[in-house]
Amino acid sequence: MSGDQTKSTREFLLVSDFDQTLSFNDSGVVLSDLLGVSGFRERVAGLANIHLVQQGGELAYLILHDPEYRRVRKEHLVEVGKRIRLKANLRLLLQLLEDVDGHRFSFYVVSAAPEEVVKSALAGIVPEDHIYGTQFHYAPGTGEIQSIIRVPAGYGKVAVLERLRGELAVSHDRLVYVGDGSSDVHVMLHVNQLEGMTIAVSENKYVTQIASRTVLSDDALSVLVPILEAIAGWDSTRIRALFESHGFVLQEWAKVRTDSLTIALAPAGA
Repeated sequence: MSGDQTKSTREFLLVSDFDQTLSFNDSGVVLSDLLGVSGFRERVAGLANIHLVQQGGELAYLILHDPEYRRVRKEHLVEVGKRIRLKANLRLLLQLLEDVDGHRFSFYVVSAAPEEVVKSALAGIVPEDHIYGTQFHYAPGTGEIQSIIRVPAGYGKVAVLERLRGELAVSHDRLVYVGDGSSDVHVMLHVNQLEGMTIAVSENKYVTQIASRTVLSDDALSVLVPILEAIAGWDSTRIRALFESHGFVLQEWAKVRTDSLTIALAPAGA
C-alpha cells in the first residue's frame, strides 16, 4: 500500500474496542458458559437499569461482587480468551495499517473486558503492551480477585486514549476510534469533538447516531474502507483493487442511509 516514498509518513492513532468489535463474542457470555452460570444478560440489564455501574463495566462488577462469579480466577479469564471467536483477517488488517498510502496507524485495543481475556484472544496478533483492559488485583496464594485496579469503560476509555495520544505525540485530528455499543458513546463524542474519526461496527442506535461512519461486516478488513475513503482519499475503484490484490472481492458493498422514526399521536389540543 506504499505510495510515493518521498512523502513524509503521517502518524495516526487507531483505538478499537474488543467485544463484538474485533470479535463475535461477549466476554461475559463466554465466561458465564465456562462457569455454568445462567442469566448473564439479565444481570447486566439489571445493573444498567439502576445505573450502578459505568456502562461496559458490568462484568467487572459481577466478578467482584456476584457470589456466582466470585470463583473466577486468572486461569478462567485466559481460557475465555482462547474461546473467543475473532473476526476474520484481523492480522492482515494490522499489517495493512502500517502503511496506508503514506499514513501509518498505531493500533491499540481499549476495552472494559478483563485484560487477561483480551490478551489471550489476541495473542500473537496484537502486542500485549498495546492492550488496555480491566485489571484486577489477585490475592497472593488463593488467586481470588480482591479489587479492581482499572476499568476502561465510559470516561475511562477517554482517559486511556488521551494518555496514548500524549505518549505517541499524535495530534488530536489524527485519532480513529472503532466501537460497537453504548459504552463507546463517551469516547466517540470526545474523538468527534477533537475532529478525529469514529467508526461504528454495529447497528446500535446510540453509536450509529454519533459515529462518522458505520460499517457492518463479519470481516475486520471492513474498517479499512472508511479509512481509505475519508483519510487516504481513495475512490471505490482503488479500494476494490486493493482488496483484489490480497485475494478478496468486495462481493456486496451497499451504502445505505436509514431514517429511524417514531411517530405518535399529538396530545389533544396541541
